[in-house]
Amino acid sequence: MEIIHGDSENFYDLIKGEALVDFYATWCGPCKMMGPVLEEIKDEIQVVKIDIDENPELAKKYGVMSVPTLIHFKNGMEHKVTVGYIPKDELLKWLK
Repeated sequence: MEIIHGDSENFYDLIKGEALVDFYATWCGPCKMMGPVLEEIKDEIQVVKIDIDENPELAKKYGVMSVPTLIHFKNGMEHKVTVGYIPKDELLKWLK
């Protein structure tokens, strides 16, 4: 699957099933470090990236105070949240 860059218009359609949403900023170092990790897992789970500077209303709604913030959604509902860089192995364990 491809990583999808979401926005406030398509966000709720993108999280209807299971999705990992990466709230990020282009200026954020740890967010840039997460990029390759998300590329590696994109075939295992739908990955949606939300730029907090372009979508501040979504960041506010989900309480994003620092980036990267990863939120695991199941059936459109927030399931788990983690903040900061997380290596691939830990991320896969966290998603289970």
